[in-house]
Amino acid sequence: MKKILLVLLVTFPFITFSQSKKITLNEAIKIARQKSPDYKTNLNKNQSSYWRFKNYKASFLPQLELSATLPEFSNYTKRITNDLGEDIFVNQNQSRIEGNLSLSQNIPYTGGTLSVGSSLERVDIYGNNENTGYSVVPFSLSYSQNSIFYNPFKWNKKIEPLIYEESKRDFIENMEQISLNTCSRYFDLLNAQTQLDIAEKNLSNQDTLFQIAKGRFRMGKIAENDLLQMELALLNSKNKLTTVSISLKKASQDFARYLELDSENILLEIPNKLSLFTVDVEKAMAEAQNNRKAVIEFRRRRLESEKELARVKGSNKLTLGLNANFGISQQGDVFDELYQNYNKQQYFSLSVGLPIFDWGVSKSRRKMAEANLDLLNNNIEQEKQAFEQEIYLHTLNWSNQREFLLTSEKAQEIGNKRYDITKKRYILGKISITDLNLAQEEKDKAAVQYLNSLQKFWVDYYILRKLTLYDFLNDKKITSDAIFNE
Repeated sequence: MKKILLVLLVTFPFITFSQSKKITLNEAIKIARQKSPDYKTNLNKNQSSYWRFKNYKASFLPQLELSATLPEFSNYTKRITNDLGEDIFVNQNQSRIEGNLSLSQNIPYTGGTLSVGSSLERVDIYGNNENTGYSVVPFSLSYSQNSIFYNPFKWNKKIEPLIYEESKRDFIENMEQISLNTCSRYFDLLNAQTQLDIAEKNLSNQDTLFQIAKGRFRMGKIAENDLLQMELALLNSKNKLTTVSISLKKASQDFARYLELDSENILLEIPNKLSLFTVDVEKAMAEAQNNRKAVIEFRRRRLESEKELARVKGSNKLTLGLNANFGISQQGDVFDELYQNYNKQQYFSLSVGLPIFDWGVSKSRRKMAEANLDLLNNNIEQEKQAFEQEIYLHTLNWSNQREFLLTSEKAQEIGNKRYDITKKRYILGKISITDLNLAQEEKDKAAVQYLNSLQKFWVDYYILRKLTLYDFLNDKKITSDAIFNE
């Protein structure tokens, strides 16, 4: 019964894997770029940025608007002040219909808004003195500007295109981050599958060696202590198989959930080695400067701080506001007579504000804005240095990763060969169980070390792509189109 259970325990994972879907690293990354939660979040952010830029561009186009009151009715008593300065109560029983059509245009060179409008209004009075009145403004031209010394449109014209360009680069960087996340999850699952494979083989070997040890013990060739040590190794192998099986289940669930796969029964393939290619530090730095969003972000943050300083300066001392209107109008009781003998409609207002004594409030605002700009410039310079250092160090580190991988691969081959030799010598009775266990531990350690080196190799490759947004393998810039066509 124990032998049947052992056979099922060993062979069941192979039966499961034989029915599993095989996925390569490139296939996993391609799926993640289309279905993962990170991709959906990235896509939503990109669409939001796109429509923000479209809204900004549309704000400088003519805006045609129709507004109407259809109708407004009132029947109540209200208090008013008559020509003698006395407050009296009168009854208001009337309805009003009003319509306005306006065409407005923001002027980026001045910071104001120019608009052309037309309106028509009708008022019906009810009660003992029923009457109907009309008012029409066929044409009205107006211009308004809140501040002559501060033009927000000028600053937005500099900043908004940078925000949009930053969002496009951010989309590409996030797609590369998805590749990096997928790579990490891929190797987590691959590591769990490899650990399971090692545990299954070790269990099978330990069971075989335990059966041999029992025969030797009955023949009096080994002591009971050696038999107990072999049995203990078998029990530890069973426990190890149970532990790694649980770890494999968790890694399979995480991987399937991230890629939104229908099944958790996935068998991963060990990725092939990348073709040989070199990365020049100066080339990597130049591509990062041209492609990364951080470079655009530095410029955008500096402009936003300069915009705030300009706003504070524009409102700190003399402030001038301008409102002007020119048009024609007419009022009367007969609708057909409205569009003749127009009255002029003119309005002009220039508001002036000048703080005389404000206890240093204006000066402190300006100084605070200047200090914030200086602080931002210092922070940006430090971030630039960290940005360049990260690329420099990672490029140098990448050059050593292939050597580490080759060394680990060679160590794995040696570990497997040494264990096979040690196992044969133990069966022949030429070495002790301690030597065999040591060889097995070194073999397992070498296998795990190789897989870790392989993971570090691929992770560093995708980090290099993200840091530079450049595909050094194919010698081309990484774009959104290239990402989906890989």
